[in-house]
Amino acid sequence: MKSALLHVSVPFVLCVALANTSLFDDVEVDLSYDHYAEKRVEYLPAFLAMPCNCLVNLAYIYMGLYWLLHRGVRETEQSRYMRQVFAFMAVFYAPVQWTRLAVLKRAPAVLDQWFTLPIFAWVPVWISFTERGPAKWRASHAAALELLSLLSYGLALVHERGFEAALACHVALAVYKGVRVQREHGDGRTRRYLLLAVLSCSGFVLLKLLDHWLARYRLFQRLTGHFWSKVCDVLQFHFSFCFLTTLRTQGKTAAQQE
Repeated sequence: MKSALLHVSVPFVLCVALANTSLFDDVEVDLSYDHYAEKRVEYLPAFLAMPCNCLVNLAYIYMGLYWLLHRGVRETEQSRYMRQVFAFMAVFYAPVQWTRLAVLKRAPAVLDQWFTLPIFAWVPVWISFTERGPAKWRASHAAALELLSLLSYGLALVHERGFEAALACHVALAVYKGVRVQREHGDGRTRRYLLLAVLSCSGFVLLKLLDHWLARYRLFQRLTGHFWSKVCDVLQFHFSFCFLTTLRTQGKTAAQQE
């Protein structure tokens, strides 16, 4: 667990430091309550100004801690590391989102976008481990993909929709790798988890985009589209964990066949 914490916290701190420089001053981010359909509650403190959108971040922490402490059946040290890194990412991401809502400053808004990319990139990393098995998998490949993911946020510096383009590529790669590994190593149970993860991802994107449009309806005026998009985000995390921890590595499968 210590190595997973170190490998998540060091890049986290470096990104926080960079986000608080002038490097990202030209990145397009939203810095007002008007961006959200949920109405601000004036008498509540800033960290609860939009109570539903703020408190939903506790779900990320709960889900992350659940999977961090989860004990897999016949889990190897490397597969445990994969799970722990992903869990720490969820736990670290929650306060970033919460801080963004509380202070409406550029740095946490940039970090909210930026950290989304390496989180999605960890899915292909974990899948590559599953496909190749512990003997053939290389940590250097994982580090290279995560570094490339972090650098891809540079697209936000060259175009106002650069972040969305980078995110779309990350989502497409994760889904592609998930479908491929399901065909090679999955069963009915993992197929169900994969489908639920993809549906949750779709809800995460669509509900966020439709936040203000949905607010025309009474059902979405307090529990807004943005709130439900975060619920879907937590669910896509959870079902991704279910999918990836249920899959067996290539090495185990081959050993069982012999």
